Amino acid sequence: MREVAVVATALHQVPALTDTTEVQLMVPLLNAAREAVGLTQADIGFTCSGSSDFLAGQAFSFVQTLDAVGAFPPISESHVEMDGAFALYEAWVKLQIGEVDTALVFSYGKSSPGSLRDVLALQLDPYFLAPLWPPAEAIAALQARLLLEVGIVGAEELAEIAVRSQRNAVGNPNAVRSSREVTVADLMAEAPIADPLRPSDLAAESDGGCAVVLAAGDRARELCDRPAWIRGIDHRIDAHGLGTRDLTLAPSAALAASLACTAAGLEVDSLDLAELHSPTTSQEAILVRAFGLGGSTEVNPSGGALAGNTLMAAGLMRIAEAAGRIIDGRADRALAHATSGPCLQQNLVCVMAGD
Repeated sequence: MREVAVVATALHQVPALTDTTEVQLMVPLLNAAREAVGLTQADIGFTCSGSSDFLAGQAFSFVQTLDAVGAFPPISESHVEMDGAFALYEAWVKLQIGEVDTALVFSYGKSSPGSLRDVLALQLDPYFLAPLWPPAEAIAALQARLLLEVGIVGAEELAEIAVRSQRNAVGNPNAVRSSREVTVADLMAEAPIADPLRPSDLAAESDGGCAVVLAAGDRARELCDRPAWIRGIDHRIDAHGLGTRDLTLAPSAALAASLACTAAGLEVDSLDLAELHSPTTSQEAILVRAFGLGGSTEVNPSGGALAGNTLMAAGLMRIAEAAGRIIDGRADRALAHATSGPCLQQNLVCVMAGD
C-alpha cells in the first residue's frame, strides 16, 4: 500500500451561519489548509467534496460551492452525497492508484435555514418509516431505550459521557456546547426531549465546514514535519431497515475498526485517542464497546460531535481533530470515526499514526 498522510487541516463551526453562504464559508478554510503546507490549487492533484443537496434545497448545489476552490486552473474533481470522511476515503483510493501525490478534501453543512428533522427523516426506509416523518431524536431514543432495558448502559453513564464531552470542549473554538462546571446531577435533572434522551444526550446542531490536505509518500514528508499517516482505513454498512438489526450493537463499526487496526498493525489499547462521530451519548456508548476502547485511550478530547454536529462535515472533522493532534505532537496514534444513516448504520474508521 502507498503511504498517505493528512498534512494540513482547517475547520470552522458555529451554531448558525445566518449571513454566510457555503462559498463564503469554505473560501478561508480551503485557503488556510492549502497555505499551511505552501500549496496552491495548481499543486493539488485531486479534489473531492462531501455535502447534501437536501440541506441546500437545490439539486447539484455542490457545483456552486466549487467556486470556493477557484475557477482556475481546471481541476480533477469528485463529490459524494455523504459526510466528508467518505470523500476522504475516495481521495485516499485515488492516491493509492498513484496518478497524483496530493489531494484536497472538504465538506460543509448548513442546516440552520431549514428543517433538519425533515431532512433526516428522508434517509429512512421509504415505504414504512419515512412516510411517518419520525424525528431523528425519536429514532435515537428507541435505540437508547433498548440499551437501558437490556442493561448495557445506565442513565448515569450516558450523563457522564455528556459531561466529559462538555468539559473536553472547553477551549475548543469550534465547539458550540461546552462547560467546566456541568455535573452529572445537572444533566440528570434535565427534562427528556425523547425519553430517555435529554438535551445533553443529543449532539448540538451547528453549521460549518472542514478542509483537509492529503499527500503521499515523500511528498507528505516535504510538506509537513510530522504527517499524520493513515495506517488503516475501512468503512462498512449494516442493514437499512431498523427492524432487521440489533440496535444495541454496531457490527459494521466493529468490523471497520478491526480491519483498520489490522492494516495499521496496531492494537486498540495502543491508541492515544479516539475521535468518535456519535450524535447521541447512547451511540457513543455503543461505539466505545464496539471498538474495545479502554481507559488508556482518551475519547473525544475535542468534545466530539456532541459538542457540535455539522451534518455532512462532523465525520471529516473527527479525522481533522485527530490528525491535528498527531501533527502538533500531542498524540502518536489515533482513531477517527464517521457515521452515516440512522442508528450508526454506516461507519468509517481511520487509524492514523505519526512517524
